[in-house]
Amino acid sequence: MKRGELYRAASLHGDPRRSRVVLVVSRQRFIDSSYSRVMCVPVYTTSGGLATEVRVGPEEGLKHVSALRCDEVTSLNKGQLKAYVGALSPGKLGAVVRALAIALDIRPEDIEDL
Repeated sequence: MKRGELYRAASLHGDPRRSRVVLVVSRQRFIDSSYSRVMCVPVYTTSGGLATEVRVGPEEGLKHVSALRCDEVTSLNKGQLKAYVGALSPGKLGAVVRALAIALDIRPEDIEDL
């Protein structure tokens, strides 16, 4: 499992669907650790046109044009990620990082010491 990969996840809490595609966004060092959960962003087939959404589609392994909703970051057990769907390009992952920063109201000056 790698950061930037899309998986079909089973049983998201409160989701009316039995499964949903999600993007793994945890840092790789955390994914590779013994922790059982990872942070993910869900994929929806509809988009609200928000700055916190990133458009994805067949280029990333999906059947339809969809949107990653970075306002809905969730923590899932690694075991819930059942089937590999595809992966984001570095440029598209950069757009996700930007959308996450907007969703979390993180400004560059907030992290200048990194």
